[in-house]
Amino acid sequence: MMAPAWKPNCAPTMVGSMPHRNRKEVIEMILNRLDEIPVWPQLSPYKSEGMMVQYLEGLPGLIQEDDERYIFDTELPNFEEDLYRLYDAYVTVSGDESYRDVLKNFAFGPETGATFYAFTKALERHGKDYIALKGQVVGPFTLLSYLKDKNGRLALYNEKMQDVVPKHLVMKALWQAEELKKYSRRVIIFFDEPALAGYGSSAFISVSREFIEKMIAEMCSLLQSHGVMVGIHVCANTDWSLLLRSSVDIVNFDAYSYSDKFLLYSSDIRNFVQKGGYIAWGLVPTDESEKIWKESVESLEALLVKMIEDLSDKGLVKGDIFRSSLVTPSCGCGTLTVEDAEKVLDLLVTTVHRVRERFKV
Repeated sequence: MMAPAWKPNCAPTMVGSMPHRNRKEVIEMILNRLDEIPVWPQLSPYKSEGMMVQYLEGLPGLIQEDDERYIFDTELPNFEEDLYRLYDAYVTVSGDESYRDVLKNFAFGPETGATFYAFTKALERHGKDYIALKGQVVGPFTLLSYLKDKNGRLALYNEKMQDVVPKHLVMKALWQAEELKKYSRRVIIFFDEPALAGYGSSAFISVSREFIEKMIAEMCSLLQSHGVMVGIHVCANTDWSLLLRSSVDIVNFDAYSYSDKFLLYSSDIRNFVQKGGYIAWGLVPTDESEKIWKESVESLEALLVKMIEDLSDKGLVKGDIFRSSLVTPSCGCGTLTVEDAEKVLDLLVTTVHRVRERFKV
């Protein structure tokens, strides 16, 4: 965990995905509304910006069978050569000042990175030094739980891919972070880990806690050594002690639906915040249109204040919780309509404004 040199005071940001097709329009909206911690949006109408697909470029052993299906094969003739290049790059960025040249091999392509590049151009036009910028990468556990070989066996159970995928993704994350550093002194990269909601279930019964802890530690170590803050987003329930006891900087969860489950870990939350960690409360629902339009700024403000008060009853100072918090939607908005997604953003920003007034910030 990086040294706590920043108090976000419930600053709003987003998980990532949006349903818009017009890149310029949605980027300008984000830069104008989320003017403290803007985030580049993954636009769900574009297949190349899907949460999994966007980070597969350059992965050793990858085979694209058609527009939507990818598998891996560690027996490919060029697998060992690609593996060597990955490991060589990883060692270089771990201890060599010339690492930026190596990172070019982990850049987005023109299609997968179309929105990201449009975002950085917009940042350049605006010319503002933002408090922080946020990016995102699919989490290694989730990608390992998605990719299969030709026999349908998950990469999660292949020893080579267990090592390859986390290193590949952390290099993708570092390249992204270095690009964003040009526009802000503080960069946050979230690893989106929806599959961690299944950790401990029968589906992943053979996956050890130590395996996941090692992956998280590896991601944090490399990125934090380059001055990057690391967050992990899980959009359902999980064993929160796994993240709260790790070296991750920010834990982002669906506070709208799972606050009761999360707050059961009050002792871990207290220790996490006291050692400099941040809680990102997923306050605004994104799973159903009806929920989005049912909620109001007042109801969401009341929910956030209640959660902060519940934690203060467990031994944390209310002001410390507030100062060490960010606020996000409960998950990405990519599956919503444009109207619903923009309503989520409006609720998010307006609720934060009211909460800050309440805490006199």
